[in-house]
Amino acid sequence: MDLTSTEEVLRIVLYGPMGAGKSSFINSVQRALLGRNFIGAQECSTCTGRIGTISVKTHRLKKPGGEQYPLEFVDTMGFEAEKDKGMLLEDLIKILEGYILDGYTCNPVKSICNEHPKYNKSPSPRDKAHCLVGVLPADCVSMTEDRIFENCKMVQDKAKELGIPQVIILTKVDKACEDVSKDVTHIYKSKKIEAKVNLCSTHSGISKNSIYPVKNYHTEITQDDDADVLILMALRDIVYFANDYVEDLKRTEK
Repeated sequence: MDLTSTEEVLRIVLYGPMGAGKSSFINSVQRALLGRNFIGAQECSTCTGRIGTISVKTHRLKKPGGEQYPLEFVDTMGFEAEKDKGMLLEDLIKILEGYILDGYTCNPVKSICNEHPKYNKSPSPRDKAHCLVGVLPADCVSMTEDRIFENCKMVQDKAKELGIPQVIILTKVDKACEDVSKDVTHIYKSKKIEAKVNLCSTHSGISKNSIYPVKNYHTEITQDDDADVLILMALRDIVYFANDYVEDLKRTEK
């Protein structure tokens, strides 16, 4: 896959509910690019009870052979329905704007202060988000708590205000549709998945052609070419949108 269309490092910020599959999507993208098993982002585990991502973590995508693509994903703590738990909306917006540095441990009850060592007082365009990626689970998107949807909508509105392009990655499609769990190539034939895409579009205001149903790798050890196609199709458009945004910024600066 050609990710060399820009000299800039494209910065992609992920957000969504706890356990939606943000870290898993990052690992799945890297697996599809390398063509082998890979673990970089620490995924949430229902077996161990691990709570998932708790700090801001930047993952630079690698090429086979060890070189890096000009593309990085920023993993964040997930939103939660309970008050004083999960990612604070204020901090996520600061990440979009480049004010929070890599490695900041998220505090569910208090937003970062200007004097914090991980607070970036003078963010450059390189520090800011070039594309915002929401990750939602297809199997339970209809049961997502209103507070989580409200937080998602507010960060989407802020990204729209800043002109940052947005997409939604719809994960866990194999759990949402039995037919797709048997054959992932049926994903765009499934009425159940189509209904989930429509629901996401209605709640978020994001057009259906910017919502990508994918099957993340979870228990699989070997590669699945059909799953890779869906993952790389989403990645391709994320790169296109982010690159368009950076080019527009350069034109306005001239």
